[in-house]
Amino acid sequence: MAAQIERKQIDSTPLRESGVPIIWVLGGPGSGKGTQCERIVAKYGFTHLSSGDLLRAEVQSGSPRGQQLNATMERGELVPLEVVLDLLKEAMLTKLSSSKGYLLDGYPREAAQGEQFESEVAPCSLVLFFNCSDATLTERLLKRGQSSGRVDDNEETIKKRLNTFHQHSKPVIEKYASKCKDINAERAPDDIFKDVETSIDALLAAKA
Repeated sequence: MAAQIERKQIDSTPLRESGVPIIWVLGGPGSGKGTQCERIVAKYGFTHLSSGDLLRAEVQSGSPRGQQLNATMERGELVPLEVVLDLLKEAMLTKLSSSKGYLLDGYPREAAQGEQFESEVAPCSLVLFFNCSDATLTERLLKRGQSSGRVDDNEETIKKRLNTFHQHSKPVIEKYASKCKDINAERAPDDIFKDVETSIDALLAAKA
């Protein structure tokens, strides 16, 4: 059950008219998409946005909306898709004058979120899916847990997180198959980034 939180009226026309590339970045926990996003930002000057980071920042700001979000999460309810979308819109518009493109990390979490984004904001230009087997992801996360001390990096929790990821992301990948680049994320970061560069260079060349 998603909570009721008042929406803001945000005009997305400047984003649509700018034609700035918008890339959705998908991949399971431990797929290395964070590392790849950092490299994309460094090479292409894109703006990296994570809906989770935006939610946390809004809660920490103490704004009326942030207080509502905090109360929602404390009750264990889902944050409405529309509110996440509003936070993304605001962040994208704020950065529009300086951004060469947007990387939306871990977004959309489900097909309905993608549809709403495209109808209210702008079409997605490309989907990068960092594809990695559950066995490799589990191994990486357990290794990370040993050094990071993160409570959600234990085998049982990892299994649940992977199941949730597959359940929600599979329909997104299938729905946007024509825009999706399936990248083998089992390899070394440098090899993965070569495929990323090929995909983004082709996108930028098509837009030029």
